[in-house]
Amino acid sequence: MLATEAAHLSPLATLSHTAIRQKEEPRLVDDYRTGFALDVDRVLHSLAYTRYIDKTQVFSLVKNDHITHRVLHVQLVSKIARTIGRYLRLNEDLIEAIALGHDLGHPPFGHAGEKVLATLCEEHGIGAFCHNVQSVQFLEQVEKNGMGWNLTLQTLDGIFCHDGEVHRQTLTPERDKTFQILFAQMDRQKNGASKTPSPMTLEGCVMRVADTIGYIGRDMEDAIRLGLITRNALPRAATDHLGNTNGTIVYHLVSDVIENSHGRSHVGFSQTMADALLALKQFNYRYIYYHPKLKQNGQVIKTLFEMLFHRFLDDLTKANVSSPIFQHFLDGKTKRYRDQHQPAEVVRDFIAGMTDQYFLAQSPKHIRPIPIG
Repeated sequence: MLATEAAHLSPLATLSHTAIRQKEEPRLVDDYRTGFALDVDRVLHSLAYTRYIDKTQVFSLVKNDHITHRVLHVQLVSKIARTIGRYLRLNEDLIEAIALGHDLGHPPFGHAGEKVLATLCEEHGIGAFCHNVQSVQFLEQVEKNGMGWNLTLQTLDGIFCHDGEVHRQTLTPERDKTFQILFAQMDRQKNGASKTPSPMTLEGCVMRVADTIGYIGRDMEDAIRLGLITRNALPRAATDHLGNTNGTIVYHLVSDVIENSHGRSHVGFSQTMADALLALKQFNYRYIYYHPKLKQNGQVIKTLFEMLFHRFLDDLTKANVSSPIFQHFLDGKTKRYRDQHQPAEVVRDFIAGMTDQYFLAQSPKHIRPIPIG
């Protein structure tokens, strides 16, 4: 397998024999899977991945079975990224591992929940909440009862650096990272660093670009389906180059990335497509993500996050072992996890891991948010 990689992948690709783990696992020497293929399997078998099924993407509390959830988003991103990676002759196993794991850290109710949880975490002195940092936290500190999955540096780095909301025409890998450098970058982001670093591999760069391609047109289609916008309202600066359906948008962006990245040490768009993509992003922010209908439950969600955070923190302080935070989260956790995490961090991990429905089940019925539509 390794010889096949070296013969068929680009000289710029990340070969599996370079995979680095924090802890050596002698049994993996004879494993028929490559290091990055093993990461894919471990992400797929994580409890956090299972919970994707009830994590909403943009449109929370919506009664419509055809609106995108995170489980679909990560599958779409994986497909887009692997398509690009195949034409660039990059390591598809690494791309898939990053893609499937990149959004594991999202809390209930998407970015609205993330914003509230970030404030609560800062108020309790544990740094801001960042879903990309939390994705790594789940995989390496919370999963397997606190033992973690021992994923490779390249996969974890790609997950941390995946932020597809940041607009960049090109991405060049920051090679030669170590675990120490990665963890330092994560700490800086929790403490207010404004920019997400570039990934250390071209595969990570491809995944970051694919994250944008995966959500930009899909969010538009969902908004049209919900009647928040009309197709005729889309900006000509975007549609003249990208088309006005998700399918054409994905096709044109993927084609452009392949054409402008093939054989090069960076991944990116042409200037024309980068400008068209930016125009569509700006439209989505103005007319979709900040739409009043999507904000109508914002105060209720904020109140519930604050209520649950303080309730579970109090339960930990008072050692209320009948509390869900003991029964459904801390029970069985390793001494390592308990010793290395202060109470506010335990509450953060518990709430961030909740699905939307589990979160609502912990909330008083009389103040739960009203579904949209």
